[in-house]
Amino acid sequence: MASLNKAAWVALHLMLVALAHAESTPADALREADAICRGDNGALWGVSLCGPVLLVDPTTRSVFANQADPEKLLKPEGGIFVGKLPEKINIANTALDWAGTHWTMMMLPLPEANDRRAVLMAHEMWHRIQRDLGLPPIGAANNHLDTRDGRFWLQLEWRALTRALEATGAARKEAARDAVVFRMRRRALFPDATRNERDLELNEGLAEYTGVKMSRSLDPVRFVVGNELKEAPQQKSFVRSFAYATGPAYGLLLDDTGADWRQPVRERRDLAELLVQRANIQMPADTVATANERAAQYGGAALGAEEDRREEVHRDLVKNLRAKLVEGPVLGIPLHKMNMQFDPGNLVSLDSLGTVYPNIRIVDDWGILTVTSGGALMSGDFSRVVVAAPKNTAQPAIKGEGWELRLNPGWSVGPAERKGDFTVRPDR
Repeated sequence: MASLNKAAWVALHLMLVALAHAESTPADALREADAICRGDNGALWGVSLCGPVLLVDPTTRSVFANQADPEKLLKPEGGIFVGKLPEKINIANTALDWAGTHWTMMMLPLPEANDRRAVLMAHEMWHRIQRDLGLPPIGAANNHLDTRDGRFWLQLEWRALTRALEATGAARKEAARDAVVFRMRRRALFPDATRNERDLELNEGLAEYTGVKMSRSLDPVRFVVGNELKEAPQQKSFVRSFAYATGPAYGLLLDDTGADWRQPVRERRDLAELLVQRANIQMPADTVATANERAAQYGGAALGAEEDRREEVHRDLVKNLRAKLVEGPVLGIPLHKMNMQFDPGNLVSLDSLGTVYPNIRIVDDWGILTVTSGGALMSGDFSRVVVAAPKNTAQPAIKGEGWELRLNPGWSVGPAERKGDFTVRPDR
């Protein structure tokens, strides 16, 4: 494994200081990303995160890249490469295949704070190489984290992780054990939770851990406690956001053991399971009883009452969404090779029916669906998305309450099997 390049870290620090006192440009940001990955030099994962980076202005779709592309869509300008991103491509912080290149894509403007910007950059650069590590992204629905009990035990786990990171020695091990106990209690209630939570945690959780570790301008523990773990409960939904907190928290606790874990995790091992092994944590025989007992040490009574109140309001929200997107007239759209852009912090679960995305942009072979309000219901197997019935079916812009659909040639909207419903289908 490569060693750290101290000179590169010094250069990165000086660059961050300079950027804090100057107007940052796309060229500055691309240089900063390069300094971050070169400072690591492949030490963390054994693979360099350096590679093609694409910054995109979501308003103008202008792109700024650190290298040329084989298809010559980008033109050199001021030491970088510029161009336009096609409408058919969603803009998001992610890894992207475009113009014959596998890119790290990041949306402008980037965070102003140096630490958050550096974490975001390394996070997204890791997504570009995660397949090379044997950790390809796997879509997973964690709708149980929108339930009262799912939210309750997850928040207790976050509180225990916070206590563990802030403690040392025996106190750290005890709090880490509590975190794992709360996790086991939650997963015992929901049969698919173990696999689905692990899949998202090995995707977004490890990416966020990488961002924290590679941003040498910050104290990793202080950043995770003061940002990820503190802000996580403030999200409207934990369904797609929870791993941004648990991933780096467990990663730092695993680092503290001094034992290897980044190689075994490539076998898709659960982070909490690895921590129990590497830290030699003795788990209780009865995790249910222990979880119920230890909950009191983390404000369980007050948290439970708070979640009970939320559940009452949430039931009304779910009832209204079911009436609109299940029981009422709808437009059903098949998903084939879809790419989507959405907010992971505001999703709403409709249990076995799928997940409601309050705002989302989907690109597929049939065209582009843009939902700005009102929501879209996506099935749990990601095979279909539903919106409220359209106000009109005339192309090119088919519109409904809070959404617009632009179809490609060869596709149209017609009546579905259920009276009053519509469906998108290929022309015959």
